[in-house]
Amino acid sequence: MTSLVQTVLGDVSPEELGRTLTHEHLSMAFEHFYRRPPSQLASRVKFEEVTLKTVGYLRQYPYSSKFNLVMNDERAQDAVLNDVKIFKECGGGTIVENSTEGLDRDLGYCKRVSQISGVHVVAGTGYYITDTQPANHLHHRQEDMYNHMLTQLTIGQEVSGSAIKAGFMGEIASVWPLRDFEIKAIKAAGELQENFGCGVSFHPHRVTEAPFEIIRLYLEAGGAADKAVMSHLDRTLLENEKLLEFSELGTYCQFDLFGIEVSYYQLNVDTDMPSDAQRIDKIRLLVDEGKEDKVLMSHDIHTKHRLIDFGGHGYSHIINNVLPKMKSKGISPATIDKITIENPAKWLSINV
Repeated sequence: MTSLVQTVLGDVSPEELGRTLTHEHLSMAFEHFYRRPPSQLASRVKFEEVTLKTVGYLRQYPYSSKFNLVMNDERAQDAVLNDVKIFKECGGGTIVENSTEGLDRDLGYCKRVSQISGVHVVAGTGYYITDTQPANHLHHRQEDMYNHMLTQLTIGQEVSGSAIKAGFMGEIASVWPLRDFEIKAIKAAGELQENFGCGVSFHPHRVTEAPFEIIRLYLEAGGAADKAVMSHLDRTLLENEKLLEFSELGTYCQFDLFGIEVSYYQLNVDTDMPSDAQRIDKIRLLVDEGKEDKVLMSHDIHTKHRLIDFGGHGYSHIINNVLPKMKSKGISPATIDKITIENPAKWLSINV
C-alpha cells in the first residue's frame, strides 16, 4: 500500500508537500457575513476602499466592507497570485484550499495559481453553512452529499476540459445549534471518510460545545478521529481545560487565525480574539502534553485586507514571523517541522 496526496495538478507523494498551510482560501466570496460599519465611523470612513487611510479601520472591522469580502474578483486574484509566489520564495510548499459549496470557489483559478507559483494546492469538497447554500442544495439527502463529495474526490470537477480532483473534505461548516442540513453534511463526511480514507476539516460555530458535538456525529458515522481537523480552535476553545479535553478525542487541533489581532471581533463580540503570542502559548500547551503530532497551523485568509498587496501580512506570515517566535518560546525546530510539514502530510495522505 502506498500513500498519495491529490492536488489540483494531480497526485504527489506526501513527502513532496513541504511546509504546509492547512486552512486558507484563494478564491471565494464571503459577502454573507457583511456587518454595517460602527455608527461613529460610518459617515467618515470609506470602508469600500482599501487604502492607507482605511486599512487600519479594516483591520478592526473587516466585515464592514463588501469589497473586502470578495476574494474572487480580478484585483483579489492578482493579489493572491502575488502573495502565493512570495509564500513560495519564503520556503512554502503547499496551501490547502478550504472553500466549499456556498463560498463560490474557483477551481480553475486554484489550478492556475499552482501552475504559475509552483506551490502545491489541495482543494476541498463539501458544504459550508446552511445560510450560504443555493436553494437547490437545501433539500439534499445525506446520500446526495456523500455522492457529490465522492465524485469530486474520485472523478473530479470538469474545468476547461480537464478534471480537477479534491484532496480532502472541508471545510464542512455549521452554526449553533446545528441545522439539519449541516448535520447531514457532517454525517456524510464521516461515512465517506471511513470508505475513502481521506482527511476532513470542520468549521465549528463560536461556542465551546460545537467542536465536541461535530466530532461526536462524525465518529458515530464512521469517521476516523486521526483524519479529522477541527478548525478555528484559537477563537473557540479559549480555556486550557476545554482545549486539553478536546485534544483527548484524537483529532488534529488547528490554530488557523494567525495574523488576526482585533479588539472587537465582529462575528462574535463576546469572544476575546487572542494574539499570535497567545496562539503560540496554546500550541506550547499541547506540545508540553505530548500532543505535537496533532497540531496544525494556518491563517484562514478570506478577506483582501490580509493580503500583502492590500497592506496585510500575507500567506508567508507564519513562516516569516510566527515560526521564529515559536523558537524563541522554546519550541524546537524538530517540533515546528512536525507541526508544519509532517502533520499536514500525514493528514492529507490517502492510502491506495
